Amino acid sequence: MKDSKSLYWKLSAYFFFFFFTWSSSYSLFSIWLGQELNLSGSATGIIFSVNAIFALCMQPLYGYISDKIGLRKNILFFISILLVFVGPFYIYVYGPLLQYNVILGAIVGGLYLGTAFLAGIGAIESYVEKIGRKYGFEYGKSRMWGSLGWAAATFFAGQLFNINPNINFWVASVSAVVLVAIIMSVKVEITNQELEKADSVTFKDVGQLFLLKDFWFLMLYVIGVACIYGVYDQQFPLYYSSLFPTEALGNQVFGYLNSFQVFLEAGFMFFAPFIVNKLGAKNSLILAGFLMALRIIGSGLAVEPIGISAMKLIHALELPIMLIAIFKYLALNFDTRLSSVLYLVGFQFAKQIGESILSPIAGVMYDSIGFRYSYLVMGGLVLVFTVVSIFTLLSTKKSKGLHANIVKSQQAI
Repeated sequence: MKDSKSLYWKLSAYFFFFFFTWSSSYSLFSIWLGQELNLSGSATGIIFSVNAIFALCMQPLYGYISDKIGLRKNILFFISILLVFVGPFYIYVYGPLLQYNVILGAIVGGLYLGTAFLAGIGAIESYVEKIGRKYGFEYGKSRMWGSLGWAAATFFAGQLFNINPNINFWVASVSAVVLVAIIMSVKVEITNQELEKADSVTFKDVGQLFLLKDFWFLMLYVIGVACIYGVYDQQFPLYYSSLFPTEALGNQVFGYLNSFQVFLEAGFMFFAPFIVNKLGAKNSLILAGFLMALRIIGSGLAVEPIGISAMKLIHALELPIMLIAIFKYLALNFDTRLSSVLYLVGFQFAKQIGESILSPIAGVMYDSIGFRYSYLVMGGLVLVFTVVSIFTLLSTKKSKGLHANIVKSQQAI
């Protein structure tokens, strides 16, 4: 019991400072690209696409290694060390390279950001979820602190950006130093049975997943629903700040709005497990999809800051439900030995594939037809894929039998 409480608080603190580091350096990323580096919407779309490509290259690797090493913390330690250099990287490497050559800068930045943040978050989330299952605490209650960390950093990010964008990058590096100290203090007892279970994971096991149509149906949901909200969020700060008399005021207000949204998100993250347990994993994913469609379509219909701010806040409800539901859906339907691969490939990897394809298309749409009409198109796609998923995702009654059959078949191989 004592170990459980200690690990809960340490991993919750790790979530807090990881998201604090990420938010400090990334929450105003599109504004930094557009206002500080003066890049076009199309160039920004290319950068996000390259980031997604590098992330999706790392996610299967992180997933396989995570399942292979089990409860050992090697990957989290590696990510923490990498993040210590985030400030100098943005200031002295990434920014100058993007101004010299967008493609070269995008490749170098994609390698770093994809490894440290965009793929790293999946490895961290799957690790904490495993620890939560072992020590008996809800993943969502630990992940809640990550939302608080993002909100705390974002609250000041807009103001600091207006003073000097580099301040946010240095704050991120200082936060990462705390991350290193936290992960060094984490001690997890690993039994021989757990070591054997982790060692038994093979590439063949991973390959078996791609023979399951229900795994592909899940990835269809992720690509058609989850990845579009990621594309929507990429350049939203740039659009939002354009609705105000000055960009500086828009940046500052967006910082406050984003902070408030993530504080709400943290609260819903605490209650999301109760909602998902009540509705079931499938119904919760469908609910998240409808909320997402409402938010994106509403952003295209709103014409002033108050209305679009209200749409942005819906994110605080949809994301916690989706994150908790996806972990429960995977645990219910597939072999838990492969939990990291399932999450990093079935959710994160599929999401990044969609974003890498859609990001440059969205950038061109923003430049040609504007943000509002682009949002209406995106929201319509989310709505269509959500309706399709009603018929393709597994219900709870069916999935119990499937899970047992998958485990038996994998053990027989």
